[in-house]
Amino acid sequence: MIAQLVQVVCPSCNVINRMPRERLADGGKCGKCGNRIFGGKPVVVDAAGFDRHIARNEIPVVVDFWAPWCGPCLAMAPAFEQAAAELEPQYRLLKLDTEAVPEVAARYNIRSIPTMILFIGCKPVAQQAGAMDKTRILAWVRSQSPHTTDPKQASV
Repeated sequence: MIAQLVQVVCPSCNVINRMPRERLADGGKCGKCGNRIFGGKPVVVDAAGFDRHIARNEIPVVVDFWAPWCGPCLAMAPAFEQAAAELEPQYRLLKLDTEAVPEVAARYNIRSIPTMILFIGCKPVAQQAGAMDKTRILAWVRSQSPHTTDPKQASV
C-alpha cells in the first residue's frame, strides 16, 4: 500500500513539507530548517504566513483573529493554545493579530474579535465570533469538520 502524502507548512520557515498522512501523529521535522512541524501551539502569522498556511496546508486550518487590546481575546488565548495541543496534527491552528494585519481581517469581513474561522482546502467553511473555553473550542472545531480525530482514519 502506498502512503498518502499531505502537504504541511512548517510553522518556523513556511516551507512546504510532504508527510505521510498516517505518520502525522509522529511529528517530524522540517526538511529545510529542521524545526518540528507540530509543536502543539498556535502559529503566529503575518499576511504572507497566513496566505501560505491557508493555501498550502492539506490539513484543516483554524485561525484565531484577535487583537492585543481585546480583553476577551486575551482571555481566550490560553484556551486556544490548549486546544492546539489537542487538535494538532489533525489541524493547524494560527493566530492572526488584526491590528498588525488588518487587510487579512478585512478580506474575511471580521467585524468582532475574537473570531475563529475554520479553513478546509483553502476555503472558509465555518466561522464563530466570541471568546470560548478549551472545551467549546474543541467541540466547535470537531463539529464543523468532517475530519476525524484519529490520524489513521483522517481524510480531508
